[in-house]
Amino acid sequence: MSVARPALAAATLATGTPPAFRGRIGRDVRSGHYPVPHRYRLHLAPGEPGCLAVAVTHSLLGLDDTLPLQLLPALPDTPDGGYTALRPLYEASAHLYRGPAAAPVLSDGWTGRIVSTHVPDILRDLALRFGGDGPGLLPADRADELRAVADLCARSVNAAAQRAGELGLDDTAAHHDPLTVLFAALGSLERRLGSHPYVLGDRITAADVTVWTTLVQLDTVHRWHLDAAAMERVAGHPALWAYAARLAAHPAFARHLDLDALLDRHRAHCRGREAAGAAMRIVDWPAPRP
Repeated sequence: MSVARPALAAATLATGTPPAFRGRIGRDVRSGHYPVPHRYRLHLAPGEPGCLAVAVTHSLLGLDDTLPLQLLPALPDTPDGGYTALRPLYEASAHLYRGPAAAPVLSDGWTGRIVSTHVPDILRDLALRFGGDGPGLLPADRADELRAVADLCARSVNAAAQRAGELGLDDTAAHHDPLTVLFAALGSLERRLGSHPYVLGDRITAADVTVWTTLVQLDTVHRWHLDAAAMERVAGHPALWAYAARLAAHPAFARHLDLDALLDRHRAHCRGREAAGAAMRIVDWPAPRP
């Protein structure tokens, strides 16, 4: 049986832009990649936000005995920001590959090639192709809300906090004030969690993985670049941060939370300026569990 190589995104090797591998796990043997226990591997770097989301999802689904995790060092070991250990997979999957061999990677042990490096696709395939309570994490009738929460976290929390940190508070007014966007997004999440234990209601879904990993970044990385006044307003969402602390005590979340790796990765790449809010931490994040 022939196995198709994973599809690549529009970016091509000729441009020098690293392509995204977008293969998918199919339902049955008629697809090139189909779910078989022990066939696949997840290669994850602690401290990388997408890897943290994948690792938490993997634990929530109880996939330790089905799809092994292979943890990489916290920091890449090549000048282009990749990992030497992943280079053979990238070179086997794309002829003359010249980009960084970055994590996360979902690889196929049968072919020695990459299935996917695209976090949303990996998360969806973990939930819907390997059994367990995957449909519970991705309820079909809440698909629009799941997308809306993911967009809110990406654009209005992560991107806004990053932009505010780059500009500094003196410059935000001239750039549509990303802090206003950030506070509005946190307020929206606060209202959701003021009436329900989880983002979409009474049970954990993929939206909680997204929101929680976003809050971890905000409180451990972005806070270094926001001043004390901004961080005081960020902290002024009690239901949101109580929720973050509660999930941090959940074994599936706590197991993969490595603050040292997060901070090491941030220090290695950060070019922003440090602000007075750096001394504050809203949640007493626990050490990772074995």
